[in-house]
Amino acid sequence: MTKHRDAFTVSRSDFPEGFLFATATSAYQIEGHQFGGAGPTHWDSFARQPGKVYKGQTGALACDHYHRWEGDLDLIRDAGLDAYRFSTSWARVMPDGKTLNPEGMDFYDRLVDGMLERGIKPMATLYHWELPQALADKGGWTSREIPQRFADYSHKIAARLGDRLWSTAPVNEPWCVAWLSHYEGYHAPGLADLRSAARAMHHVALAHGLSVEALRDEGVQNVGAACNMEYALPATDRDADVEAAQLYDGIYNRWFVGAMMKGAYPEDVLEGLSPHMPEGWQDDMALISQPLDWMGINYYTCKRMIRSKGDWPAYGTVDGPLPKTDMGWEICPEGFDWLLRRTAEEYTGDLPLYVTENGMANAEPADLSDHARIDYIDRHLEMARDMVRDGVPLRGYTIWSLLDNYEWTLGYDKRFGLVHIDFDSLDRTPKASYHALARALER
Repeated sequence: MTKHRDAFTVSRSDFPEGFLFATATSAYQIEGHQFGGAGPTHWDSFARQPGKVYKGQTGALACDHYHRWEGDLDLIRDAGLDAYRFSTSWARVMPDGKTLNPEGMDFYDRLVDGMLERGIKPMATLYHWELPQALADKGGWTSREIPQRFADYSHKIAARLGDRLWSTAPVNEPWCVAWLSHYEGYHAPGLADLRSAARAMHHVALAHGLSVEALRDEGVQNVGAACNMEYALPATDRDADVEAAQLYDGIYNRWFVGAMMKGAYPEDVLEGLSPHMPEGWQDDMALISQPLDWMGINYYTCKRMIRSKGDWPAYGTVDGPLPKTDMGWEICPEGFDWLLRRTAEEYTGDLPLYVTENGMANAEPADLSDHARIDYIDRHLEMARDMVRDGVPLRGYTIWSLLDNYEWTLGYDKRFGLVHIDFDSLDRTPKASYHALARALER
């Protein structure tokens, strides 16, 4: 059972000097996309389709971070956090995907300077899912043109901000951008087509490679990636379910890290996707796998896999026995430990690893005593501490999220924040987890 903790058992002193503690948000989820000359995105279009997004909600206002960013950065500083993982919005910087919007770029210029003034390290992510609608109209991630447009955007961000960024990653959670959005249809653009998914799986990887090249060309230092991973478990010991878990692991976990670190997609996944891949995809692998300075992993949960009927990939999920978050996700720190250790052993070696997202949705009571979130974070930090002691090159841990925010298809219904947002007044109120974190980082 989840313990009702009001304090962390783990503190800063349990980690080596220089271990980075951070929190994260993303542009469309908090900024208020209606401000500052931002252009329409495929999320705006997706939300207008009946039944796709909770109550049809969008990020038009969100947390109004666009106007309240100074107070939000003060919250990060006052918690004792070292760094802030934020994202730049492609549709804000380039409303049509190719034409620069000075007002949008000026916002991020002020934001980065504000971090530095407060002693906060800026950790930038260039794409957190808000594709300009003008580029979605060209086929979005199913089109090879989009990675090149993303490289152009990367050049613009790097030229303006790159000298002040502590770290930069091109694409947040490429599996979500490609598979969840083009095969499972759960995120914008809401496609459910294997051929589209295969092309997106490659073009998102190519966008990563082209962006890394652009960032290096502009002299940006400390360039990495942020891949999401889920611990895939067979629901039974039947061979079919074991194979289903292995395939899910390949699509979700091994596809992108394998491409980035080894220049190769996993063979078990290619068996299903190769007939649908874009022509000449093999020629892109060297570009996709150019050296990185670090690898980031976003982790939340595990999945129990079964073999299902139907066409490839023919897997499904069943509920597991562990306590669950408000998302219905099992709380499984053991998977966090297993995936990070495997990533280091099989893919990244001595390359620095960062947890770039970890956290939980929790329907906390009115007094904001979010004990379950304290317990969740603490249990994962215990695993992180033990990994560091065992020699895993883990260099930092990032909590999702600083603020309650727009949770994509779930609108404003799920709350991941250390800080409560009243979505009527937009008042910020730190939760018990925020205060517990601040105390732990003092020790």
